[in-house]
Amino acid sequence: MDPSTVPPDRTAQPPEHTPAHRVAHRVVVLALPSALPMEVGMPFQVLADRDQAPYDVSLCGARPGPVATTGGFPLVAPAGLEALATADTVIVPASRPHGRPLAPEVLTALRDAHARGARVASICVGAFALAQAGLLDGRRATTHWLHAPELAARFPAVEVDPDVLYVDEGDVVTSAGMAAGIDLCLHLVRTDHGAAVANEVARLVVAAPHRDGGQAQFVPRSPEPERQTALAATRAWALARLDAPLTVADLARHARLSERTLTRAFTAETGTSPLRWLTTARVDRARALLETTALPFDVVAARCGLGTAMNLRLHLRRAIGVTPSEYRATFAPQPVLAR
Repeated sequence: MDPSTVPPDRTAQPPEHTPAHRVAHRVVVLALPSALPMEVGMPFQVLADRDQAPYDVSLCGARPGPVATTGGFPLVAPAGLEALATADTVIVPASRPHGRPLAPEVLTALRDAHARGARVASICVGAFALAQAGLLDGRRATTHWLHAPELAARFPAVEVDPDVLYVDEGDVVTSAGMAAGIDLCLHLVRTDHGAAVANEVARLVVAAPHRDGGQAQFVPRSPEPERQTALAATRAWALARLDAPLTVADLARHARLSERTLTRAFTAETGTSPLRWLTTARVDRARALLETTALPFDVVAARCGLGTAMNLRLHLRRAIGVTPSEYRATFAPQPVLAR
């Protein structure tokens, strides 16, 4: 099966927010009452204090002051909803109970921020807040798999996808629960600053550098730790050989499994098929090369296993909607002009 037959990743979008990618981007995290502290902290952990990706991350509540959390301790929000009026990105983490009606002023502030041009994102059941504000109507969205049926039933105008890690609709981004919030934050970095910067941030926070948004949320794990270790080693082996014409048979031989068993175990462990994983890894490698080198497009394609410049163009447009030249113009380091 040729990598070009892999279905397009509908979660990825062109980097619409990149004009300001050299300037500090203002991210406001809206903590609603009984917020989950882990999810409130994710944007700060991933986005704040990064020289590679300049984000100004701040916390707000429905009003300034203490915000109750599910952890038994309060957070102190230095600002209220007025902070959303100047945000470039608004992130709404999970809170409980997720289905409760929100105050009209909260919904109005979210609508106004979005109408003004801010990107709005949610982590886990924070999607219910965006749905109440009407920001998910007519859009594809996700949330924690356990609560996806409720989101779909309560908001029939929303196309709920319960099986993915995150969904990027350009100006509205939603993610699944818990660790998928880290994937969402890294996806924002990748969208705003490129693959090389996102990979470096992931390394610093000790996270997987890139999990495709289309990967499955609920991944049943193999009870055999030896098999998980073998497949991790096989993925590392493949990443070191992306320029080679790798096949499922090659991966199976390295893992010492039959092709059928390899495919089943690989999908169970990663939530995606071996060939789709290879294609995503190759596009990710191509993005990094486009950002950090001046190599011709045919050389970039060869080094990441996509074959030709035409194939590179095809896969990059399919993944993020831009051509290699457009991507390089956006994310390659700009020359410093002599004064």
